[in-house]
Amino acid sequence: MPTNLELLSPAGNLEKLKYAINYGADAVYAAGQSYGLRAKSSNLTLDELREATKFCHSKSTKIYITVNIFAHNRNIEGLEKYLKYLAELKVDALIISDPAIFALAQEHAPNIDIHISTQANVTSWRSVKFWADLGASRIILARELTISEIKEIHEKVPEVELEMFVHGAMCMSYSGRCLLSSFLNGRDANQGFCTQPCRWGYKLVEPTRPSQEFPIEEDDYGTYILNSKDLCLFDRLEEIISAGVTSLKIEGRMKSLYYVANVTRAYRTALDLILAKKTVPKKLRTELDKVSHRVYTEAFFDSFNSMSTQYHKTSSYIRSYQFIGEIVETSDQVKIAIRAKFSVGDEIELIFPNPNDDRKIIVENIYDEDGNSIEFTKPNTNIILKLNEAIPENGIVRMKKNEN
Repeated sequence: MPTNLELLSPAGNLEKLKYAINYGADAVYAAGQSYGLRAKSSNLTLDELREATKFCHSKSTKIYITVNIFAHNRNIEGLEKYLKYLAELKVDALIISDPAIFALAQEHAPNIDIHISTQANVTSWRSVKFWADLGASRIILARELTISEIKEIHEKVPEVELEMFVHGAMCMSYSGRCLLSSFLNGRDANQGFCTQPCRWGYKLVEPTRPSQEFPIEEDDYGTYILNSKDLCLFDRLEEIISAGVTSLKIEGRMKSLYYVANVTRAYRTALDLILAKKTVPKKLRTELDKVSHRVYTEAFFDSFNSMSTQYHKTSSYIRSYQFIGEIVETSDQVKIAIRAKFSVGDEIELIFPNPNDDRKIIVENIYDEDGNSIEFTKPNTNIILKLNEAIPENGIVRMKKNEN
């Protein structure tokens, strides 16, 4: 097994970045305010990029910055200055898909590693070698590869680091190259502004009868004909490691900090157990069901079968647990920054970077910051719980949703 195996987590903002690292990521990927493919994520300002890089390096963690748009002429202006700034920060790598940006990065940030984005659609060992010969140190493989293909790529080009997605949302188009959002909304997915029209339900309208809508059906499943399932390769980690993959990547820069923390923690714990040649408990896999997700799939892992990745009934998320807050102080009492409501008498769960520290409690008391007893919480407030026990830092609070 590779000695440089890496768990790579998303960092949509500075807060999520810190949770990803505290919950076990070896590296994070983030973006500035421009040139990345998640423009709807809050992303990082220039000052935050500096703070993030400093924080990551203080924790012996790497930070990779996405500069993976497909550049038009208007995008070139400003890139030189931005790349020089990232070089000054000494970020650990740039994630790039466009050859023009690749060349600019080599010119203006020559000491920063370049990782080729999944948007470049690398699906063969010859493509890997092509980019490596140009100077790329790592290839983020297209999601459309089987594990046998990945293994062959590693055998043919063993000197190149390989990164693959193991968890998170998938695109109905080929490795994210899609024009649907541009066509329907005028917002270009290849510039970072995807509105995800593949998640919508559709009906058919005939021009001469505009008031009549006809349902589009596939085998009576419904109208979500373009909707993808979510990727989950948790049960295939040993095979992935054996195939020569260096970096295991979690998707989700636009997901909640709870998602980032809990998914990172589950994969971190599993990888540590595998590397120690210990059994991964089945209950660890259930943690992935406790974050917001769509129906899971192993996608193209065993064979290229696009039908296995689509889900036609609904595009809605499955949410069995509610993220209700972050623990922000752990002195003689617990202060929680509230995201959602809970009440006296509810059972809540406190989770921490080490799963052995988790605990469930029945809420017996809630106090506001002035010390007044209250019966329930309100979002965007801070509350106090008196637990009469010491707890670790960086905790997150969740609650099982009422099935009724």
